[in-house]
Amino acid sequence: MEILIKKINKHYNIIYNFFWRFFQIFIKQGIIFLIFIISAKILNNFEFGIYNYTLAIIFLLIMFGDFGISTATSKYVAEYNSIDKNKLKYVLYNSGLIVLSITIIITLLVIIFGSYYLKDKYIYTLYILPLVFLSPMTSLYDGVYRGLKKFKLLFYITFYAGIFSIIFIYFLIKYYGLVGALISQNIFYLILLIGLCLCYREFNFKIDKNIIKEIGKYSATYGLAILGNYLFIRFGILILGHYNYIEEIGVYELINKIFLIILLPFTLLGQVVAPNFSEKAIKKQYKIILNKTIKYTFYFFIIGLVLGILLYYIIPIIIYHYFPNYYNSIFLEIFPFSIIIFITNVWAATIDAGILVPSGFAKIMAYLYLILGIFGIILSLILTYYYGYLGVVFSFTICSILMVTILRILLFLKLKKMITEIDIYKYY
Repeated sequence: MEILIKKINKHYNIIYNFFWRFFQIFIKQGIIFLIFIISAKILNNFEFGIYNYTLAIIFLLIMFGDFGISTATSKYVAEYNSIDKNKLKYVLYNSGLIVLSITIIITLLVIIFGSYYLKDKYIYTLYILPLVFLSPMTSLYDGVYRGLKKFKLLFYITFYAGIFSIIFIYFLIKYYGLVGALISQNIFYLILLIGLCLCYREFNFKIDKNIIKEIGKYSATYGLAILGNYLFIRFGILILGHYNYIEEIGVYELINKIFLIILLPFTLLGQVVAPNFSEKAIKKQYKIILNKTIKYTFYFFIIGLVLGILLYYIIPIIIYHYFPNYYNSIFLEIFPFSIIIFITNVWAATIDAGILVPSGFAKIMAYLYLILGIFGIILSLILTYYYGYLGVVFSFTICSILMVTILRILLFLKLKKMITEIDIYKYY
């Protein structure tokens, strides 16, 4: 008991921040998941497939709108807060300018050229197009709050935004169907952004080219990693939509959303410990980072396997009882591969978000993910030709296994190299 108390005291700040971060994201993702669940219940299978296909398109655009800026902002907020508080006041405004510029360009391109590619689905994209700006901006503010470790304040802002949004969501979906489900996303993110703006005002309206350069450069590197990740694990949804596997998209996304909720604690733990590893990296404490990485790798390897086995038996029961329309041959074919993908995500989530990126090694991820992204698209197209919609699922699974294995090896090698260089420098 005494040992347990000492452990808790030693990691009190991490546990405290994780507690508030967990419930904040639980509320945020809970609202998004609520929209998803109500849509799954009210919309028919085809409309639900269109809903998920439209979201896949929008999230691709959002990815370009953010392009790693929120994560880079969190990293530099933690660093500036530690070594140069004067710079801290210029981060939000300059990062916001980058986001605004990019999202304006993306919005104009969608309005001008969207109808040529999306055709009859173009109108649905327009309903949710405001999210291209709203989502990156809320992520940007979230990055600032995370960098400052204001997790408790983040929770309260998200909680009240969520409660206020619930009033509209059900009635919008019930009376306006697919259009209401899409608009519900805009309303929630708008209310959340307003709350985040009102509660953080410590910034200066002054352009700082050095900050734009620093954040822009690192966000571009991490953004390429996000792009690569999207290409090998999400772009397949667009391929399925192109070949009109609409119902298959709905089933896959239902399974995927459930797993994303279960994966949340691992992602959040990474976000909570990230500022700590940013501080360790700026102080060049790479031996500590390596030791922590080895421990995390072992722990999450075991946890991932155990969870995967348990969920293999639990999830089908949930789908059968609560979503009987989706318990069909498509579900039974996709589910075993979704379990493998989930296990690899457990292995990766905390280490990548909590150690690799905040420690300044996003470039490793960028190169690997881009290569895997191109490989994943080609593999999806080839396998879809031979195996239909399952070809995309096969591709997702193969790329996930390659991602977590190769990235971990590269991270270990990079950390050992940094430690060796520091030791040589000290010797001379």
